[in-house]
Parts: sequence; C-alpha cells; structure tokens
Amino acid sequence: MTTPEYSRWWSRRVNDNILGPREVCIRSIEEHLQLVPSELEIIKQDFEKRNSELGKRIEQLEEEKMRLGLDVDIHKLEAEKLRKGKNKAEEDLDSLKTDYKKLRLSIITAGLGRSGSRKRFGKIRMPK
Repeated sequence: MTTPEYSRWWSRRVNDNILGPREVCIRSIEEHLQLVPSELEIIKQDFEKRNSELGKRIEQLEEEKMRLGLDVDIHKLEAEKLRKGKNKAEEDLDSLKTDYKKLRLSIITAGLGRSGSRKRFGKIRMPK
C-alpha cells in the first residue's frame, strides 16, 4: 500500500528519480533566452554605463574650468587694481618730491635756510 504523496512523487519521477518539469514552470526556449542577456547586450550595458560616467566627469570638469576661469578673471581685476594703486602712489611720491624741492627753494630764497636753523636741524637733504 502506498501513500498519496508517494503516488504523486512516483508519477512525476523521470529517469532515476529526477523530477520532470512542472507544467506551471515550463517556458519556451525563446522566453528562456530572453532572460539571459547576450554578450552583445552585456557589452552595450557596460558601454552605456561607462559613457554615462564619462559624461558626468566631463560636466564636472567643465564646471571646474568655469570656476577656474572666474578665479583668473578675479585675479586679473585684483592685479589691475593693485597696478593702478601703485601708479597712483608713484605719482603722489613724485608730486611730494616736487613740492619738497619747491619748499626747499623757497626756504633758501627767503634766507631761512642760512640762519641758526641749519645748526639745529642739520643740513636739509633733498630726496632722490
């Protein structure tokens, strides 16, 4: 006498106790092959992934290039500002030298340079 479970198992048995496929799980060869990607599809997916990564990297580099370009522009403006400040300072120095020469000449002309002030303050020198 056999149990109903054994009878079901025995009816599904094929070639040395290997169970045959269930009718629910049977797929056509086309369906089965559609689930397994071909080598070309794998290469295509890898290419698309790499292409996407490189696209993102290019965008990052372009943003960095733009930031660096802005930094260069800022440094150029600062350098120009400093150059103008230096030129203004040199003009002011030249103006002060000219005013000093005029003042010294006026002191000498007025005769103030020959009095005792020379003994107290020493010789008045002209800047170079």
